[in-house]
Amino acid sequence: MHISEGVLSAPVLIGGGVLAAAGTAIGLKRINYDRIMDVAVLSAAFFVASLIHVPLGPGSVHLVLNGLIGLVLGWASFPAIFTALLLQAVFFQYGGIVVLGVNTVTMALPALLCGIFLRPWLTQKKFRHAACFAGGFLAVFLSALLMALALALSDSGFFDIAKLVIAANIPVMIIEGFVTMFIVSFLLRVQPEILQLELRNL
Repeated sequence: MHISEGVLSAPVLIGGGVLAAAGTAIGLKRINYDRIMDVAVLSAAFFVASLIHVPLGPGSVHLVLNGLIGLVLGWASFPAIFTALLLQAVFFQYGGIVVLGVNTVTMALPALLCGIFLRPWLTQKKFRHAACFAGGFLAVFLSALLMALALALSDSGFFDIAKLVIAANIPVMIIEGFVTMFIVSFLLRVQPEILQLELRNL
């Protein structure tokens, strides 16, 4: 789901850069020292999961795990995803440095929103699985929407490609929902403290 360089307009690139810088700064400020390892592990998971790409127009589709990152890290999703995307751009030329801000916002903002709105539902056992699935599904769905929006705002000629991006990511959304549900359920059984929740009926 990376957007390649040379595709987006200058205003979109600048706006994405500003939002990414603000989100990353807030995320870094809110990271506690004892959470650095969690951020590093999930950033690495995002980095590895995103290595298998299926090209699609000016972008590509792949597993993201941003829903999982958002549910676990909250605001720290921004620095975690920014770091992984920066390393991918440097070592593998996925996306690029110029579009790093937009790609960060495209993946980190949905992660943050899912974390904010769905984390409270993880504290209740009867809603836990649904919230986890929704986190994985909606994070990718919102990322696809943001990517489509960035393309459409840059050039109206990208509108058809923007619709294709959303449609092509529907299978990924479903897979991400189940993957997030299984991983969070596993974490709640073996290491619930990583989610920093006051669980009911664990």
